Amino acid sequence: MRFRAAVACALVAAGCGSPLESEDAGPRVDAGSFGFDAGEGSDAGEVDGAGVDAGGVVVDAGFSVLRYPSGRTQSPLTDEVTAHLRSIAALSPGKDEALFSKVGDSNTVNANYLGCYAGTQVDLGGRTALEPAWQHFLSGMVGGTTPYNRTSLSATIGWSAFSAIAGNPSPLQQELDAAHPRYATVMFGTNDVGFMNTDSFGRNLFTLIDTLSLQGVVPIVSSIPPRDDDAAIDAWVPRYNLVARGIAQARKVPFVDLHRELLTVPAHGLGPDGVHLNVYVSGSVKGCNLTAAGLGSGHNTRNLVTLQALSRAWGAVWAGTTPDTTAPRISGTGLPGDEVVIDSLPFVDVRDTRRDGVARLDSYPGCASTANESGREVLYRLELTQPTNVRVFVVSLGTSDLDVHLLSDPGSGASCVVRHDKTFVRQLAAGTHYLSLDTFQSSAGVLAGEYLVGVLAE
Repeated sequence: MRFRAAVACALVAAGCGSPLESEDAGPRVDAGSFGFDAGEGSDAGEVDGAGVDAGGVVVDAGFSVLRYPSGRTQSPLTDEVTAHLRSIAALSPGKDEALFSKVGDSNTVNANYLGCYAGTQVDLGGRTALEPAWQHFLSGMVGGTTPYNRTSLSATIGWSAFSAIAGNPSPLQQELDAAHPRYATVMFGTNDVGFMNTDSFGRNLFTLIDTLSLQGVVPIVSSIPPRDDDAAIDAWVPRYNLVARGIAQARKVPFVDLHRELLTVPAHGLGPDGVHLNVYVSGSVKGCNLTAAGLGSGHNTRNLVTLQALSRAWGAVWAGTTPDTTAPRISGTGLPGDEVVIDSLPFVDVRDTRRDGVARLDSYPGCASTANESGREVLYRLELTQPTNVRVFVVSLGTSDLDVHLLSDPGSGASCVVRHDKTFVRQLAAGTHYLSLDTFQSSAGVLAGEYLVGVLAE
């Protein structure tokens, strides 16, 4: 696979804001370096960058029609994905193949996350196929500890995705410099979701995943658990998890749907606070008891799916193993008459209006909008078999600025039903509906670039 070049860009913005921010509320600020130096920002801030050319190495931003379906815990690992993971590893041959780093918040820094794999109370529940990977990473050493029980510099209580990439060097960079891992497990969103802003979260997580990949580290991205402490916040969890899935899908790196697994676990695998994962206790804490009894707890469930993901990624990178022969595809180019097909919900897609779409719709008078949408638009077709309350949101990456429009006719801005620069929710009748993801033009010019669009029923 040949890596495509992308423009280096690191951005900083102050504050998370509301998911319904004002239209084109002003320019973003370019931090001007690949160092992702966010200064002294808080967790509510953001650092942005999408697809960076690291020292002459041409990097694939991962644009593809590959789709990671929502009905499985481990994302498809096909020849296409395996080739991409091996290309990431080839960027830095000197990484330690027996090491991974943990990147995340309190559910990741918790000693019950993977730490027990370095101890004596490991029961794989008869899953002998996982033993080689377990022992392989047990052989890795950093400062006298294995990657399982290492105290990571990139995992801290209370962190959002912004926290790991803020500063120069960032905590993430400090961890990579100290450990030289080949892999990294990444789970953020439990704290980010409190800000209720998928836009900032998406940009920060994209930056984090790109930072890892560009340094030859294979990211393994995880969805977050439910937030049973607050129903209003928990309603946002699927949106954040859709962003995480879309990022992994676009970058062709492994995605683990922990949230899906926890839905069938008693109390969702959460402790009394409804936020933090619980762990199996039988005489003593046994987080690596992967029997049916142990998998009734949150950390045990996460420890199983993470070891499975590490095993799959290691097999792909080291041996070129491809456990999946096929994967779902997203059809349609986004051009008029060949709209991208939204065949089921939830749906997530990543495109780039520097190369995708066509500039035919410059305005949307049907929505009484005066915004200049002179850049390229990518069209989507949504077929509904029954009335559905639909949420659509867009995450604009780098210096891009994409707005989302619901149309009854994909060829006419006069058919616009509703539009927004970030997100809208609409009750839609059964039938055919169209979306236009269109590029805004400011006084500085057309703000084309990469974006993520998410569509889900609520």
